[in-house]
Amino acid sequence: MSVLLAVDGDSFAHRAYHGLPKSVRLNAIVGWTNMMTRLWQVERPDAVLVGWDTLEVPTYRHAAYEAYQSGRVFEESLLEQLALMPALSHALGFTVGKGAGYEADDFLAAAAQEWPGSVLVATSDRDAYQLVSDRVTILAPTRGVSEIVRIGPAEVRERYGVEPGQVTDLIALRGDPSDKLPGARGIGPKKAAELLAQYGTLEDVLAAGRFVAEAEDLRLFRRIAQMDASAPLPPLEPKTPTWAEASSFAKELGLPQLAERLASVA
Repeated sequence: MSVLLAVDGDSFAHRAYHGLPKSVRLNAIVGWTNMMTRLWQVERPDAVLVGWDTLEVPTYRHAAYEAYQSGRVFEESLLEQLALMPALSHALGFTVGKGAGYEADDFLAAAAQEWPGSVLVATSDRDAYQLVSDRVTILAPTRGVSEIVRIGPAEVRERYGVEPGQVTDLIALRGDPSDKLPGARGIGPKKAAELLAQYGTLEDVLAAGRFVAEAEDLRLFRRIAQMDASAPLPPLEPKTPTWAEASSFAKELGLPQLAERLASVA
């Protein structure tokens, strides 16, 4: 069965930026490219999709809930590098998912729905657990990408106490501090999982008369947490990475050592 590697580009770029010293020129680009190279060498997928945020344009999530992701400030150096990284992804021969109004993980959801074979979703974002199935596995990096934890349905149940299909309902109930979603008042992760074990879905919880005053807010939080699989995907097809082209791109950026590493992979 053919394998697609779908990568949250922003998640890995932030990891690279904070994982390498600022004294390293274009540290996010260097670290991200090394991560992607190692990941490809380990997994040997038939195709690679990299999803990117479009930071300049708000998404429907921001429009629907003003506090969504509020207070996030990115350093100028990181923003400058993020602007270059979709072009670097193209140079590597990867398919790029990026579009105004969509987040990187929306393209991961679209790719997981579209690809007929196995899908490996590489991300640090646990919201992606909602995509897990017998066909879709999360690759969660723990140390750079030198250590990868594989998350399947059993691991979602073990970590969250719910099925993958209940993850968005869980997020709505327990909240998500990183996205500034408060959740239901007085409900933490354990209680949220217990409610879903008892009732099945958020709608069933609400139908039982729980959280009447908060019902519309909770539905909104679930909608915000839901990855949008309708994100406009370019065609996904098996393709070998173009390491030599990426090496030339790195050379143009003034990164001779990275260029050499990419050329050696080619």
